[in-house]
Amino acid sequence: MTAEERRNLHAFRDYVTRILDPTHVLSYMAPWLREDEVQYVQAEKNNKGVTEAATLFLKFLLGLQEEGWFRGFLDALHHAGYSGLYEAIENWDFHKIEKLEEHRLLLRRLQPEFKTRINPNDILPEISECLINQECEEIRQVCSNKGPMAGAEKLIECLLRSDKENWPKHLKLALEKEESNFSELWIVEKGAKEETKELEDEEVETSDIQIFYKEEPECQNLSQNACPPSEVAHTQSPIKPRNYQLELAGPALEGKNTIICAPTGCGKTFVALLICEHHLQKFPQGQKGKVVFFANQLPVYEQQKNVFLKHFERYGYKIAGISGAMVENISVEQIVENNDIIILTPQILVNGLKNRTIPSLSVFTLMIFDECHNTSKRHPYNVIMFHYLDQKLGGSSDPLPQVIGLTASVGVGDAKNTTEAMEYICKLCASLDTSVLATVRDNVEELKEIVYKPQKFFRKVKSRTNNRFKSVISELMRETESLAKSVFGELGTVSLETLSQIQNRDFGTQRYEQWIMTFQKKCSVLRLQDKDKESRICRALFLYTSHLRILNDALIINEHARTKDALEYLKGFFNNVRTAGFDEIEQGLTRRFEERLQELESISVDPSNENPKLKDLCFILQEEYHLNPETRTILFVKTRGLVDALKKWIEENSKLTFLKPEILTGRGKTTKDRGMTLPAQKCVLDAFRAHGEKKILIATSVADEGIDIAQCNLVILYEYVGNVIRMIQTRGRGRARGSKCFLVTSNADVIEKEKINLYKEKMMNDSILSLQEWDEKAFKKKIHQIQIHEKFIRDSQGKAEPKLDKKNKKLLCRKCKAFACHTADIRVIEESHYTVVGDAFKECFVTKLHPKPKSVGIFEKKAKVFCARQNCSHDWGIHVKYKTFEIPIIKIESFVVEDIATGEQRLYAKWRDFHFEKLPFDPAEMSK
Repeated sequence: MTAEERRNLHAFRDYVTRILDPTHVLSYMAPWLREDEVQYVQAEKNNKGVTEAATLFLKFLLGLQEEGWFRGFLDALHHAGYSGLYEAIENWDFHKIEKLEEHRLLLRRLQPEFKTRINPNDILPEISECLINQECEEIRQVCSNKGPMAGAEKLIECLLRSDKENWPKHLKLALEKEESNFSELWIVEKGAKEETKELEDEEVETSDIQIFYKEEPECQNLSQNACPPSEVAHTQSPIKPRNYQLELAGPALEGKNTIICAPTGCGKTFVALLICEHHLQKFPQGQKGKVVFFANQLPVYEQQKNVFLKHFERYGYKIAGISGAMVENISVEQIVENNDIIILTPQILVNGLKNRTIPSLSVFTLMIFDECHNTSKRHPYNVIMFHYLDQKLGGSSDPLPQVIGLTASVGVGDAKNTTEAMEYICKLCASLDTSVLATVRDNVEELKEIVYKPQKFFRKVKSRTNNRFKSVISELMRETESLAKSVFGELGTVSLETLSQIQNRDFGTQRYEQWIMTFQKKCSVLRLQDKDKESRICRALFLYTSHLRILNDALIINEHARTKDALEYLKGFFNNVRTAGFDEIEQGLTRRFEERLQELESISVDPSNENPKLKDLCFILQEEYHLNPETRTILFVKTRGLVDALKKWIEENSKLTFLKPEILTGRGKTTKDRGMTLPAQKCVLDAFRAHGEKKILIATSVADEGIDIAQCNLVILYEYVGNVIRMIQTRGRGRARGSKCFLVTSNADVIEKEKINLYKEKMMNDSILSLQEWDEKAFKKKIHQIQIHEKFIRDSQGKAEPKLDKKNKKLLCRKCKAFACHTADIRVIEESHYTVVGDAFKECFVTKLHPKPKSVGIFEKKAKVFCARQNCSHDWGIHVKYKTFEIPIIKIESFVVEDIATGEQRLYAKWRDFHFEKLPFDPAEMSK
């Protein structure tokens, strides 16, 4: 079992314990579990229940060190009949199991009716395939010994633990076959279609993905006590709004376009529900309103869809949601036409307006933009509002919808004073066509009772005075730079501008990393007359710069964590190098590292080399938990490498092991890390909320990806600083009474930047107050002037599509410049994925079995694709099964594009930026 698999099983343990009855798999695990451990698990089930037994079973499993136990566990699940759980763990994807939660909630609510109406013996034959064989026998025995009501209770218990995605449908069919009245209560959406998973393989870039800043999906504080969104969604009775919520809703209830700016955690979604409800009820007989609510990302979309469904179902309104994951299987036009409230990710509407399936925004009467501060540049929110403003300013007589924006912070951009900040906010209002900025002014004291602003502390800490690890690594970096510079001597008259001027750069900084990435890109498009020489030089520079980047990463880890962690990072990298191409250059670089390895090992265990920053962080944590043992902490750091390093440090520090840290990182892949999947993130967060022993969560800026983080009373920003919006958002994590926020840094500039953010926050609030004092007519006039000016700029820039380049071009390996294919041989699958046809390309790549083969969306991943040139092995993409075809799917960032006529070379980060003639994939062409 790999360390990653062990970590994943630990992260997903809650899913396992909710489903698995360990007594059904114990016999299969006999080779790995001691006899006394088996007895302990059986006793735990008898004394405390199945969930506790599963928890103990997992504890024993995760403590195993023998080879093969993980595969043995998977085989045990398969043989016992846990097919859903087997598939989820095999792929580390619990999406299907998670989707069953709403049916489990419904079954729990209907449990009293079920027990009195259902005889399990009548329906068991129809649903037996959704249960474990042993469970079916147990249900029959209970019916025989204790009667059908007890049997029905046992059946419910087994269904609630079922991992079969079709059990709700099978139960419905069984009830209908028996003509049971209970079938009317057991509602399974007949029209619902399976959501098609997006191709989540981070190795393959799809055409139209953009990441934007997210405010966290807030915990809906709709009652006096805060509660998680899932509980809000299932609230049965209407909740009385607070006075400050009515104040925020006031202008919108009068029909005015409004931006509602209020702190995270105050219940802005509930305010949106109030506005929506009032809006739909105001229409006279014979007329109907239509509301669209926009949520930026899938986690927010799912949460808000559930909230709207539960709130409005009692009124008889039709509510539906569409996200990118399901859009291929449904008609957007019909969903919009047939429902009163539609929850959308914004790109869905952008696409609908573009292809005219949605004729105009006049089909809606109200649009609500969650996290509306994103309405700028080419964000989908802004693209939607371009359509709105073109219609408004173009003199159309068609009615326009009311517009509402929700945000915790409108921001101030690059403003340096209140005048510039007011201008920035006015531009946001103009983009959303809003004439009112609604904030809490009359009910501030009530708001303070609900949303607590944490105290902010700045902690300037010391760095190492004698950094021997940095001295050794810096020496290795200088040697590597010298080797790179020696390559320039072969270039003759070719100019690399300032590329060779490597001296006087600060090792171990993000600035150095940015420089090395820029340097590597320029080297990739280097052109020489001698193509063999070009290939050799480009490959050498690629390797030197890649090693420099890794060494720089290690210095950053060493600066903020332990030398031990930085060294482990380097050892892992060089181990991977040995298993790849490992040519003469890499052998030389590896040898240089190994010559210094003993010295580095000695430094890593030297007590005098301990990082003083960690001593201060340890002191803060000890002090806060001494004052309040129930403290819950989020520790924000900049990189995923630091997340792992600080987790290990806490776990190995005897003073802090009681914290039992969890980690939370983003979903996107980097060049060094694959990221966490959405189910893994949710599992970690659920565990952090539910289990008091998990006292600290170490996280990167995952709020940028729409993650809902539990309420905490201590936030620590460890060398972590951003803009004013992010400052407000991260500080908003500490929402409990008496919460604190520490900024811990050894860099005085970081503290200064955070103080600037505090100043900008005050500047933003002052600017909002000033704008609220304006006469409404004057404000509307100002907004109108901005809109006309911005439209003039848009129109003058034109809406012309980028010019299509129909010339045939070459794709060359970015690492070694080996020829890969011509653009004429590239075909596009479903407008997102790119393959190459023809036998010639098959000679240019080699494949290795994929480490995690699985079906994702329209593809079945089989293998990884690498450059076939000896000692290169550059990653080009994946090999998949698509319908009946086995084909490669390539990623453009792995290649250099060369113009055949001129020899000019270019790099592209995304396929959408490369405007060549894109021919669709044709199965008939493949069969020739």
